[in-house]
Amino acid sequence: MTTGETSTQAATEQKAADSNTNRRQPYPQGFLDVISSGWAERAEPLPAAREQAAHAARRRAAVSAAFPGQRLVIPAGSFKQRSNDTDYPFRAHSAFAHLTGWAVDAVPDSVLVFDPRDDSADGHDVTLFLRDRATRETPEFYRDASIGEFWVGPRPSLAQVAADLDVPTARLEEFTAGEDDRVLDEDAELTRFVSELRLVKDAYEVEQMKLAVAVTAAGFDDIVRELPRAVAHPRGERVVEGVFHQRARSDGNWEGYDTIAASGAHACYLHWTRNDGAVLPGDLILIDAGAEVDSLYTADVTRTLPVSGTFTDIQRRIYETVREAADAAFAAARPGVKFRAVHEAAMGVIAARTAEWGLLPVTAEEALDADRGGQQRRYMVHGTSHHLGIDVHDCAQARREMYYDAPLEPGMVFTIEPGLYFQIDDLTVPEEYRGIGVRIEDDILMTEGGPVNLSADIPRTADEVEAWIARLRS
Repeated sequence: MTTGETSTQAATEQKAADSNTNRRQPYPQGFLDVISSGWAERAEPLPAAREQAAHAARRRAAVSAAFPGQRLVIPAGSFKQRSNDTDYPFRAHSAFAHLTGWAVDAVPDSVLVFDPRDDSADGHDVTLFLRDRATRETPEFYRDASIGEFWVGPRPSLAQVAADLDVPTARLEEFTAGEDDRVLDEDAELTRFVSELRLVKDAYEVEQMKLAVAVTAAGFDDIVRELPRAVAHPRGERVVEGVFHQRARSDGNWEGYDTIAASGAHACYLHWTRNDGAVLPGDLILIDAGAEVDSLYTADVTRTLPVSGTFTDIQRRIYETVREAADAAFAAARPGVKFRAVHEAAMGVIAARTAEWGLLPVTAEEALDADRGGQQRRYMVHGTSHHLGIDVHDCAQARREMYYDAPLEPGMVFTIEPGLYFQIDDLTVPEEYRGIGVRIEDDILMTEGGPVNLSADIPRTADEVEAWIARLRS
């Protein structure tokens, strides 16, 4: 195609695009005549396969073995609109990232396809279809604000992605859907399988989880140092959120979920993410935050801090009860023990203490009755644990018998996060309890020798928390 033909085609497409918006300015012919020429040759070195490529290949082999003779389609997903022509930052579907090893740098709209081989061979031929790098002769290069190189930077070539991920690639335009395709998030069995595939982490995943926890720990240190600034600001919760965001973005990719920075009575709202309140001396601030690293694995840690640096007697009583529940849950977690036993151990402590304080209309034993109990859950309505990994609530599509009713195995990573929440208007508790919310959450790796607390270096006991605040403020 000659330069003149390129310019004519570009002008036609430009006119069509401009008819849909009054914001774009038309490109004059002189620009169209020169934009496609005068560029240096682009070097395209092929990278070595990334570390996670071999792990992703083993995961794909497991998927292939589970669905013989069937065509499987795993889309990466596309941009999601935030408002008008502004999108949220792209994040590939977790199953797509898990099966390709492509994480923060994945190209939107890519599709991983498992094509069954003919009857003479087992397994599948796996191909990653993606949008190829556009040449400078195409209007996309300078005009498309979503994917054009002039706007968002260059994409890798097909050959570079194939080398990087160690998987064959093809142009996205060559992908055709079939009537019998089993498509992720449309096919329940496939969606469930790839979710359950993440229940046990491999060595690479465990190291990424440790890295995410390390970044998160640094973020909590930052928060403690900046508590005086949060106190001085009318929306101090936003200061806390922003301090953690800076660490998550500088040392990782993003937060794994919306940070909860809940001071005072806001701590009693389990998913308080407005974070627009004041941080007042004498109150507790509950911070639930986790950094997501570039591989998309995330931590999920909660600490509850006394803003003034020391707990009051009643705050300490509630805090140490929550820690006692967390320690009981940790002690109950062993290989072969059912996952729900972790929650049951925490509930035993919560029931015993709330009954001891006179908050329950029944005994602790009655509250723990499977059919007629649960009175203590007024003060802790959530569960104690969930799986953690490339999603903060990982493996969410797994069957119950593979999740809550399944035995714990080495390689599983999960949270332990009991809490106590006494709403500001709860007349069933003494006035001095009202408006206090406490949660302690840690990230746990199950090993053959038992559980390992990956976040144990972040202070946990009331004494440790007070010493932590005093040390970092000095």
